Order: sequence, then structure tokens, then C-alpha cells
Amino acid sequence: MERGYLLHLRPYRESSAIVQLLVDGQGRVDAVARLGSGKRTVKALLQPFQPLLFSLAGRGELKNLQQPEAYAPAVPLGGDALYAGMYLNELLIRCLSHGHAGEGLFLAYHQTLMRLALGMDQACLRYFELALLSELGTCPSLEEDALGNVVQADSHYSWRPQLGLAPDSRGDIAGHTLLALSNRELQSEQLRQAKLLLRQLLAPFVGDKPLASRELFRRRQGGNQPA
Repeated sequence: MERGYLLHLRPYRESSAIVQLLVDGQGRVDAVARLGSGKRTVKALLQPFQPLLFSLAGRGELKNLQQPEAYAPAVPLGGDALYAGMYLNELLIRCLSHGHAGEGLFLAYHQTLMRLALGMDQACLRYFELALLSELGTCPSLEEDALGNVVQADSHYSWRPQLGLAPDSRGDIAGHTLLALSNRELQSEQLRQAKLLLRQLLAPFVGDKPLASRELFRRRQGGNQPA
């Protein structure tokens, strides 16, 4: 049996659905799930943030989901943390493909959900984004700039897509933010700069279409968007 989480579900034919899953050791897997009918339908089980056990059958890119069952209670997310969880799911769907499946992301995703269950935590979102970039093979060093020099805490930097982290006296990102992000020790005053950098790094994978979860954040916060 495999274990994983549902990222997204969409109806398929009369009594089935296409599900996008994050599977431990495999990353993103797309599969067809037969939803069934009656009181104990599979659809009632296939919900976001519900840890699942299941089997996958088939040799093609689109698998068949078989024997799904819950192996633990659903991760309880509410308020801003719920929107943060939705953001994680949407981010994974945008960034992961069959070519970049994210085989090593399951534990980081699970740990991030568990942290969010304790309350909204922007820092853990930044650390997950960093893990995603590492899995995609595009995470730059945060301790050296593009010239190979050690990042200085009291210096400033900017991200240049064709070059990397460049020293820049007018740059938006302080060296101490880069070092704190690298060490997973972000402080509240560093969160805005870390978010700015990570959005720039993820932009080639996310694309130009706005993330729906970010829009929900913005509306909930009256224009102040935490994720």
C-alpha cells in the first residue's frame, strides 16, 4: 500500500474522478478513482489534508486508484492556516509534473501541514517553498552570491534570473535574511523579504496565471496577503 495526500480532484465521466496525489517516495501521481455510490462513497474519503492509504495500478502516467482508506484523522486546518494548506496544494499542482514529480516532498508537506494545524505560520510556508525548489533542482545557494563570495549579513542583494543573487546596495533582500532562510531561522521582520525572493524563484514554475489561493488570502485579509 502507498500513502499520500489528495491535492486536487475533478469529476471524470459519470462516477469517477481524476485525482492528483502527493505520494510518499513517488511525488505527484495522477490517477482515476471510482467514486461509487451509497453511504460509504470513496468521494467522501478523498478530501484535502486527509492522510490516505491506497494501491496504484497501471503502467501509464494515469494510474488507477484502488482500495483507498484513511490511516489517520484529517489534519485540522482552520482560518488562515486552511488557506495556507490550499496554497500548498495549488503550488504543488502548478510546479510538479511527471518530469519533476517531487519524490522527496511527502515528509516536508506532511510536517508543514502539522505545523499549520497549530496555527498560521508564514515561516513554515517559506521553508516548504525552499524544499520544493531543492526538489526541482533550482534552489540557489543562499550563503554565496553569484560571484562565489560569502553572503554578508549587513549587505543587500537582488535576484537576477540570468545571474543569480547579485550584490546590490539597493537590493530588496538583506544578507541576514538569506542566511536566516538558509538555516530555517527566519524572524518575523525577515518574512516579507523571504517571501519576495521565493516568489521570484518559483515564478518560472508557477507561471503567469494568479494562484486562486493567494486571491482568497488577499480577500480574507482585506488586501493584506500573508502567503
